Amino acid sequence: QVQLVESGGGLVQAGGSLRLSCAASGSIFTINPMGWYRQAPGKQRELVAAITSGGMTNYADSVKGRFTISRDNGKNTVHLQMNSLKPEDTAHYYCYLLKPQYYWGIGTLVTVSS
Repeated sequence: QVQLVESGGGLVQAGGSLRLSCAASGSIFTINPMGWYRQAPGKQRELVAAITSGGMTNYADSVKGRFTISRDNGKNTVHLQMNSLKPEDTAHYYCYLLKPQYYWGIGTLVTVSS
């Protein structure tokens, strides 16, 4: 019913930037909240950023001031602009959509070297 495709992951040096994108398709609506989780090596999956259709956002404390989530409802796409990246940001990043259960993308790997 819902398909999510992430892009934009890669290798970057500490202090650099990456922009992740997630394109949603299928039986979705602009009211569906979307966002990003990540799972770092040896750690549990954690919520990185979330956004509602109205533009309300929520961020993990560890990324506040560095990451920005945005949503283009017309294109059913969410973005995660990641600036001032740190090695501890290294993780697999997964896009999600609530309908109301979670739907997931396959993930994209972000690696930040020191």
